[in-house]
Amino acid sequence: MKEITEIGTNKKAYHSYTILKTYESGIVLLGTEVKSLKMKNMNFCNSYASFKNKELFLFDLKIEPYLFGSHQNHNLSRIRKILLKKSELKKLEQTIQEKGISIIPLKIYIKNNKIKILLGIAKGKTYSDKRETIKDRETAREISSVLKKRAY
Repeated sequence: MKEITEIGTNKKAYHSYTILKTYESGIVLLGTEVKSLKMKNMNFCNSYASFKNKELFLFDLKIEPYLFGSHQNHNLSRIRKILLKKSELKKLEQTIQEKGISIIPLKIYIKNNKIKILLGIAKGKTYSDKRETIKDRETAREISSVLKKRAY
């Protein structure tokens, strides 16, 4: 049985973007970053993934310094390498060539004692799309509340 412990979710990504496809990948971290992540000291604000020399890197993921670390603690917003197979990297690189498509971290979790990151290929929503999503969510809530009342 695979044990999965969620560390953090990028809730804003689901509001601001339409997620087209997801990829599970590894991430290169330092020891103090792992300890800080296990304490859930991180922030997804404005983080994204981009290619640099045919390798995928994660930018602007803020992992707070480990509280009990020494002077050798990591930088707050260090660039981190994402680990994927070559075939997946090629597919991703071709996909993000389209205008308006980007790679965004959706979730960080621990799976089989390894820290994994769920990346999403995302297309930005317009203001009207965001309003439509909110309206759909509210109608679904109203319907479920009416159905609950009828059950009693």
